[in-house]
Amino acid sequence: MRIKLALLGIAIMSAAAAAPRKSAEVTFYKDVLPVLQKNCQECHRAGEAAPVQFFTYKETRPWAKAMKEAVLSKRMPPWFADPHVGKFTNDRTMPADDVNTLISWVDGGAKEGSAKDAPPPRQFQQGWIIGKPDMVFELPEPAEVAATGTIEYTYFIVPTSFTEDKWIQLAEARPGNRAVVHHIIAFVRDPQSKWLRDYPAGKAFIPKGNRGGGDGGMGGEFLSGFAPGAPPEMLRTGQGKKIRAGSDIVFQMHYTTTGQAETDQTQVGLYLAPATPALELKTSAAYTLDLEIPPGAKDYERTAELSFARPVWLYEFSPHMHYRGARFKFTALYPDGTSEVLLSVPKYDFHWQTLYRLAQPKRLPAGTRVVCRGAYDNSPQNPDNPDPTATVHFGEQTWDEMFIGYMNFAEIP
Repeated sequence: MRIKLALLGIAIMSAAAAAPRKSAEVTFYKDVLPVLQKNCQECHRAGEAAPVQFFTYKETRPWAKAMKEAVLSKRMPPWFADPHVGKFTNDRTMPADDVNTLISWVDGGAKEGSAKDAPPPRQFQQGWIIGKPDMVFELPEPAEVAATGTIEYTYFIVPTSFTEDKWIQLAEARPGNRAVVHHIIAFVRDPQSKWLRDYPAGKAFIPKGNRGGGDGGMGGEFLSGFAPGAPPEMLRTGQGKKIRAGSDIVFQMHYTTTGQAETDQTQVGLYLAPATPALELKTSAAYTLDLEIPPGAKDYERTAELSFARPVWLYEFSPHMHYRGARFKFTALYPDGTSEVLLSVPKYDFHWQTLYRLAQPKRLPAGTRVVCRGAYDNSPQNPDNPDPTATVHFGEQTWDEMFIGYMNFAEIP
């Protein structure tokens, strides 16, 4: 009996230690604002991806119940990797103590407290997220975006005029008008490439028969991109992306309408490597254009794979599907017959195009195949589904679908 009572006492003390603080003790300025600074303000500020700011009590209070639901369901902060598979440097998972603070605040009536208790404001880089670039390339003329209708992917070719090869350490794509820019991909077109050579530089165009930029959106070497939740292309020490002399930058622009005529003049900023890097970072993808998702299908699976003929260091992954995307997994199949799951996203969310950065690069021996397996939910139970009665194929618009598993890697010399 004494043992049972002792164990019960330990259990009670452990539960008390793990419980949130008393709701009455938690106020916005003293307790909640530091949590928002650490976990939320990166996106919840003017000009960034989130629709509202979380800097003051007045801004935040109307969203209190929604915030509680979002952190309990783990929809926010946006991080969708299975915590039991892999370690990532950009993991946004909110610590349990911070979750408890938010819940206690909401349950206690979301009290304001004294502004004197507020921590110093968090300072953010204005304009370019990673600082002033060494050089900037922009659309040669403002893009005209219609007030209504469907806008196909629009392309611009911008010559670099480089007379010698350049090594890039960082790159950042920045929209000129976030209200109409759904996503940006900036490609490097090698001077020997025939991709889009029938189109003039400096003018907007929509390629005939375009299907995602050719080769599953990989008609050129990926340089940088922009989408909600996607960070700038920030390479590690000793890495670089090579832009050869005479190359062009090809902007792929996906515009959406706002109900009024708009313009956009997107830019990409380049940050030069201080010295020739030891490793050339490359981007490639496993993808398939073979999609035929039946009406109402709850769990329609597809696979695609990318093979590595040479040994590589694998650094990052980015799964890409549209509104019907439900889950996505990257698995390495090694030459010796063994396999390893590298990234699992059990609940894919199209609204956040996340790049998953491995905490430690993964060495893949020559002959490794990385298989991507994913599934779509075309059922009425999917709240994002544009039309559960449609048979869905590959296409560029968000009501179509894609299946692409991007990977950043470097071949080992």
